[in-house]
Amino acid sequence: MFAVIKTGGKQYQVAANDQIEVELLTGAPGDLVTFEEILLVGGDNGVTVGAPLVAGATVSGEIIEQFRTRKILVFKKRRRQNSKRSRGHRQSLTLVRIHEILTDGAKASGKKATKAKAKVAAPATDAAPAALAGGLDSSNLSLISGIGPTIEKKLRAAGITSWEQIAAWTDADIAKYDEELALRGRVVREEWVQQASELLAGKPPRAKIDQAELKSGEDR
Repeated sequence: MFAVIKTGGKQYQVAANDQIEVELLTGAPGDLVTFEEILLVGGDNGVTVGAPLVAGATVSGEIIEQFRTRKILVFKKRRRQNSKRSRGHRQSLTLVRIHEILTDGAKASGKKATKAKAKVAAPATDAAPAALAGGLDSSNLSLISGIGPTIEKKLRAAGITSWEQIAAWTDADIAKYDEELALRGRVVREEWVQQASELLAGKPPRAKIDQAELKSGEDR
C-alpha cells in the first residue's frame, strides 16, 4: 500500500517503513506525527485519487532526526552599482519514518515501524549481526575510528547498521554517502572500509587503540 502526501508545500510518495526528508516539522526525535493532506492512496484494491484530498485518509510516522542541510551561498551583484552581497543558508529538514497508511477514518495504532527501510541493500548473511571474537558486536559502528555519535546517527538513519555493510562499500557507495551525509572525505581519509574489514577479521579496533594512545600521552 502506498500514498501521496503533501507537507511543506511538497508532495511525497510513501509506503510503510519508508524514510523521507521533509520541510521542518515541530517535534523531537521519537515523537509521532500525522499527515492529513493525502492526495492519493493505492493498494491491492486499486487507486483512490483525492478531490483534492482523500476523505478519511491519514498517514502516521515518527520523527527520526531534526537536521540542517549543507550550507549554500547566495551571491548577488548589481552591475555598475558597486553593490555585492553574499549570504549563507542551511535549510532545516526533518527525517521521518512512515509507520501506517490509514483509510476510512481509522485511527493510528501508535505502534512504531519494526524495521527501517535501508537505502542500500545489506549484503546477504545467514543471520543478524552477532558478537564476534573478543565479544565485539558488528553493529557497534563507534568502534570504527572516526565515527562519533553524530556520524553514527546519520549512518543508522541511512540504513547502515553493521561493519559488514561498510566493508562491502564500493567506490560508488563511498561517493554517494560522502555527498548525502556530508562526510567530507572521512570514509577514505580514515579508512572506514579497511577498518570494518579488520574488525570482521578479529583485529582490535583502531578507535580503542587511538584512545589508549591519547590517554597515555596525557599521563606523561
